[in-house]
Amino acid sequence: MTAAVFAVEATDGAARTGTVATARGTFSTPCFMPVGTRGAVRHLDSSDLEALGVEVVLANTYHLMLRPGAATVAGLGGIHGFARWSGHVLTDSGGYQIYSLDPQVDDDGATFASVYDGSRCRLTPADAVEQQALIGADIAMVLDVCPSAVAERPVVQEAVRRTALWARRGRDAFLAHRDAPQRQCQFGIVQGGVDTGLRRESAERTVEIGFDGYAVGGLSVGEERPPMLEALEACTPLLPGDSPRYFMGLGDPVGIVESVARGIDMFDCVLPTRLGRHGTVLSDEGRYNLAAARHANSDEPLDPSFPDSPAGRWPRGYLRHLLSTREPTAARLITLHNLAWLLRFMDQVRAAVRTGTLDDLRAAVALKWA
Repeated sequence: MTAAVFAVEATDGAARTGTVATARGTFSTPCFMPVGTRGAVRHLDSSDLEALGVEVVLANTYHLMLRPGAATVAGLGGIHGFARWSGHVLTDSGGYQIYSLDPQVDDDGATFASVYDGSRCRLTPADAVEQQALIGADIAMVLDVCPSAVAERPVVQEAVRRTALWARRGRDAFLAHRDAPQRQCQFGIVQGGVDTGLRRESAERTVEIGFDGYAVGGLSVGEERPPMLEALEACTPLLPGDSPRYFMGLGDPVGIVESVARGIDMFDCVLPTRLGRHGTVLSDEGRYNLAAARHANSDEPLDPSFPDSPAGRWPRGYLRHLLSTREPTAARLITLHNLAWLLRFMDQVRAAVRTGTLDDLRAAVALKWA
């Protein structure tokens, strides 16, 4: 059976930097994974991601199993052959859709209405394993229940119970699969909302089952930062130190660096690409709206302190013009810049851990991104 082998290279308090090895190869941590929900990061292609130095991309099981269908992806070489992508792919199990689409949920699984044609579709823990095996992800997530940030405690308790139930079934299905364990790693997911007791309970139950890696789900879904970090602090120390830890759906610089300081290794989020599509730029001085009138005659690049940005050759005035005229090139170039900036930020995070200066970086980030 192939597992995700995590090798720690350096630590700074609870923070660590290292590598994760899978059947496909290795990638460095802490890392950020761009979101390619339907098999592509919006406005970009696989060659763009290679040029940016992306090592892991996230794709979504729910969307791919509906369009074009997991069997179609498998027939075209799996997600790597389908998208002509040689790096790692992590697939969400569909659990986020349980949070966002309000399906009918019972102990056996969830029933959804397709976002494409309204047809009924069913997803169980075993189905999630099979669909991700067909898609061919390198890292497959177990199916979980993600409660709302404002859910009452009984609802969160039920989500923790059902997540543990599904985790056991999903792990059993994964280990019994004809070939998934030889090609894939499987991560379990910790739920519990911002309730620290439930977070600890969920972590303990998930670790007891035993996975190749562990994710913290159901945070960064609308709650304030302090309770988010308290919930993270409650569960992360309970996750095995020799396994990768993944914070699902977090992509802002403050959240990333604070989570790294608490022992997290992997992140994904639509934030840099969604902001880019709407003209918001990430920079060393914080984020800003390129559509603002003050940029109309600016000859400055998007971030003067980032000369290697893939959008660095064009001035703000030009890119603002493309944005204001709804030229798709604007979304593409700002998306490229934002992803490059965030990947460069992750380089800085890893360097800070190696040199024991993560607290200095945390302080600097807090000043610019508060």
